[in-house]
Amino acid sequence: GGAVTDPKGDRSKGPSEQDDRDLFTRIVDSDEKGVYVSGAKAHQTGCINSHWIILMPTIRLTQNDKEYAIVGAIPADVKGLTYIYGRQSCDTRVMEGGGDIDLGNAKFGGQEAMMILDRVFIPWDKVFMNGEFEFASMLVERFTCYHRRSYVCKTGLGDVLIGAAATIADYNGVPNVSHIKDKIIEMTHLNETIFAAGIASSHQGHKMKSGVYLNDDMLAQVCKHNVTRFPYEISRLAQDIAGGLMVTLPSEKDFRHPEAGPMLKKYLVGRKGVDVENRMR
Repeated sequence: GGAVTDPKGDRSKGPSEQDDRDLFTRIVDSDEKGVYVSGAKAHQTGCINSHWIILMPTIRLTQNDKEYAIVGAIPADVKGLTYIYGRQSCDTRVMEGGGDIDLGNAKFGGQEAMMILDRVFIPWDKVFMNGEFEFASMLVERFTCYHRRSYVCKTGLGDVLIGAAATIADYNGVPNVSHIKDKIIEMTHLNETIFAAGIASSHQGHKMKSGVYLNDDMLAQVCKHNVTRFPYEISRLAQDIAGGLMVTLPSEKDFRHPEAGPMLKKYLVGRKGVDVENRMR
């Protein structure tokens, strides 16, 4: 896991200017064996699935920020590291005992957590930056160049959402209605535009002195910019196609209820030949 994002506190101030010095991850002590770091890392996608975490600066640093210029690798279960698991809007449904419809991607779903570091030890052989603040900006820029190009992964989710929207249009009996087709075409256009920018960034990559390839920075930023806009429009169109039931659908527990279930099966039908449970899924 690449742990970059700090809580940041007052965004108008740098790390060394914060009232609480731990709002950016920093070196708090060192000895002949290594360094000790405290602070926090936010929005850490997949960190609980990781074996190792690499701590990195999140912004450009100055001479006054030397204690924050730390890059180091730590085991994901290292002493002093606490995970506070993120919440999802519907995550309590898993406790209602309905089955599997409300679980989503039960085996491979993603998650985010906040990582709290309290004097976490990093041995010297796992320390890759130790006070060299002048390299922090370059490190952040190169990390984001790779990372923002990697947002091409969002198009896989887009593919699934577009397929689901096309399926529900069919279940509702309107797959050939012109405005429905126009919306699915627009969803596909937006999704493939994200994909194109990511692939183009890689294709335009260049070889550096080390032999490592760095993808095109401008196109990586374009890919990220597209991801900050297009998935929301794709989701809006999907909801428009599916209708209000997409956001007001009762839970699976209700669907399995001896009294409510038959009523839902009666009133949530689509076109003839479509199973109500498939429509719900």
